[in-house]
Amino acid sequence: MKLLSFRYEGRTLFGTKVKREEAVWDVLAMAEAQDQNDFPKTMIEAVSLGMDFVEMVRKLVEKTEAEDNAEQFKHAFTEVEWLAPIPRTPKNVICVGKNYAEHVTEMGDEAPPEKVVVFTKAPTAIAGDEQTLSIHSDVTDSLDYEGELAVVIGKNGKNIPKQLAYDYVFGYTIANDITARNVQTDHKQFFLGKTLDGSCPMGPYVVTKDEIPNPHNLSIVTKVNDEVRQNGNTSSMMLKIDELIAEISKYVTLEAGDVILTGTPAGVGKGMTPPTFLKKGDTVKVSIEGIGTLVNRFE
Repeated sequence: MKLLSFRYEGRTLFGTKVKREEAVWDVLAMAEAQDQNDFPKTMIEAVSLGMDFVEMVRKLVEKTEAEDNAEQFKHAFTEVEWLAPIPRTPKNVICVGKNYAEHVTEMGDEAPPEKVVVFTKAPTAIAGDEQTLSIHSDVTDSLDYEGELAVVIGKNGKNIPKQLAYDYVFGYTIANDITARNVQTDHKQFFLGKTLDGSCPMGPYVVTKDEIPNPHNLSIVTKVNDEVRQNGNTSSMMLKIDELIAEISKYVTLEAGDVILTGTPAGVGKGMTPPTFLKKGDTVKVSIEGIGTLVNRFE
């Protein structure tokens, strides 16, 4: 199931994509019409219910489609403002660095890290599909892109065993780990250069895990102005999703609605000869097989 968050007539809502249509079902309005008072009111509440929520939505849609007034519960994509699937995470977005060997090489490192590299992006960095983002020319002249598969956590857990890790996954989305390279270098750490406002666009959907049984065989392509810059596959991750969840949860309690970015393949702007960074007017598209395409313009 493809779920999305959006703003419509001033309200922040969420729903599921209408099959074979460029539209979204307004599940909150549908639940109200069917007197389902226990229906979750936010995406994080929905995610915490796991696959039970997916079944709730399926029944809602099935019943609504049988009614004569079904069209009133649909909103065309052209009528809504897209938000990140999780508009605001419970804590900072958790990001994994240097998880693709070729990206490690292009960044100038002689060997992959011995331990997982983790940094975070503040919730204020979160942005949505089709959102125009700042180039942040006041603080950087080297804004870069990093297309990534992102994991949405579906339930709370600490010290999660590797063999149970996928029980804690709700689904997957696309992220662009936008980075101010000069800030990252000058400050000798990742946070400030990684967490500029709007530097973590995600979307367009979160796709539930039942539709992506193997997240380690997905093509991931990043284009800048329709020029392919990154062309990789999630099979090249050095640390797989279950390993990441097990390792991170040793130190941090994961919560429903948390998002983990799993690293980026080779092809970032800094790794080009000469380095080629984003500029005003650029459009970046990150596509991941089975999820869709995340699109953002920079001004």
